[in-house]
Amino acid sequence: MARKSRAIVETVKSQIRVWRIAIYIRLSKEDARCLDESESVTNQRAIIEDHIAGFHDGDEYMIVDEYVDDGISGTTDDERDDFQRMLADIKRGRVNCVIVKDLARSFRNYSDQGYYLDDWFPRYNVRFISLFHQPLDSYKEPQTMRSIAVPIQGVLNENHCAETSDKVREVFDMKRRNGEHIGSFAVYGYIKDPNDKNALVVDEEAAAVVREIFSMFLDGMSKNAIVHSLNEHGVLCPAAYKRERLGLKYQNPSIDPAKRPLWCATSVSTILKNRMYCGDMVQGRYRMKSYKVHIQEVVPKEEWYIVENTHEAIIDRDTFEKVQRLLNRDTRTGPQQKELYLFSGFLKCADCGKAMSRSKVGSVVYYYCRTYKDQSKTACTKHTVKHDRLEAAVLYAIQQQVYLAVNYTEIIERINRAPLVKSQSKKRMDAIEQKERELSKISRYKQSIYQDWKDGEVSHSDYRHMKEDYEQQAQALEEVLQTLRAEQAELKNGVDAENPFLAAFRQYRNIDKLTRDILIELVDHIKVYEGGNISIVFRFADELRRITELIALNTHNEAV
Repeated sequence: MARKSRAIVETVKSQIRVWRIAIYIRLSKEDARCLDESESVTNQRAIIEDHIAGFHDGDEYMIVDEYVDDGISGTTDDERDDFQRMLADIKRGRVNCVIVKDLARSFRNYSDQGYYLDDWFPRYNVRFISLFHQPLDSYKEPQTMRSIAVPIQGVLNENHCAETSDKVREVFDMKRRNGEHIGSFAVYGYIKDPNDKNALVVDEEAAAVVREIFSMFLDGMSKNAIVHSLNEHGVLCPAAYKRERLGLKYQNPSIDPAKRPLWCATSVSTILKNRMYCGDMVQGRYRMKSYKVHIQEVVPKEEWYIVENTHEAIIDRDTFEKVQRLLNRDTRTGPQQKELYLFSGFLKCADCGKAMSRSKVGSVVYYYCRTYKDQSKTACTKHTVKHDRLEAAVLYAIQQQVYLAVNYTEIIERINRAPLVKSQSKKRMDAIEQKERELSKISRYKQSIYQDWKDGEVSHSDYRHMKEDYEQQAQALEEVLQTLRAEQAELKNGVDAENPFLAAFRQYRNIDKLTRDILIELVDHIKVYEGGNISIVFRFADELRRITELIALNTHNEAV
């Protein structure tokens, strides 16, 4: 009898299972925003622990660890650190039971849910328990795992996440359209307004560095030279400044957190290209591929959200535009040089279009075609020109443009005061009205012949020919009207003495030396021809042409 009792006890002991439990808890950003206490970490923990305490099936239950992903989306498992830690513990044999409050806590991705419940957990002999919204227990009630309700719940959870993502994106897009700042951190040079988290105010300490970067670049320093200057003077780079000076929990993923970051050419270039410093809100340059694929992709520039004049500018627009023009040029420095040469980025070969190379022989500086130098002497010719001759020629050409701007200003002021302008304006207005009456008459004729065709008074062939004739007449009248209206606008508005062309060149009335700043302001590029001849393409060429045509028009009318 004793032997039989001992055998029964040993059989019971062998049937007792030890469950090494992993409690998995996830709090999403949505839960945090809604302040939903039912989904809080504390509440999820209490519900799961109460359930574990209610097990009275003879098995042994021990909580191995608690795995919490706080403020993390459930649409992907890769970004959930504690979820990954739990999987690693399962592989090591430390855990053989996972308990969650509900399926949405562990998965909001339908495909991931199916993979783990149907494949991964069974492969590692893991018992999975979900307490609510489709209660599951893969050990005690394995049939529930095959229920059609499980994948349906997964689809519903994923759909909820997709709808939430769409709603959040709509709200963010609306804020972007309104010029409200929605980023976690303000761009370097600004801080978030303490009274309005969607507004920016200037951070004077960082703004002074931004102004200095723009100033150094316009003074001819290369981006690498600016980087060396900032690092040598101990200026904190944007990432370090946000952490050490502003006390923000900022982390640049491309920077090793174990090392103190320094300025680099990329960070300087980013600052020089950023329209935010003009006072414009620029957002939406990057986006997530989808609510499930948390990978950033670059957004085309035409799809950015740009709202002008939303905050105080650090850099004025004229300075910013100068820098952008300069950035578009080939402005590499020579060996051991910190500042750019006078003509860097301005010279082009007139034949092949490539940039010109600089060479110094003794004390004489030459420029010649880069194609000829670097590729093939048969592909292009030298196009050599001496620096001194080039500088003198460009200076003289600018002086002539300055003289022209001053002279045109005086002529324009005289034209704008002349009563003849009002007289000419009246004549053009009368001509416009006459042509508009003719156009209206043609439109009525077209309607009339259409009705005649419908009434059977003219054949379809005759109708079609007459219609084509009227349409040609109407097109010719439209072209004449367009010309007359353009001339009328010129006469009505005249040309402001502060026209961009006139103002830009007049400020250098006493120019006697060529500087890089003047070139940036006035010159687009310079073509060098074989034999050393040059042609200068000035900025404001369209404005100059318009002013010349207006002067010619009014001078001609005055003569008549």
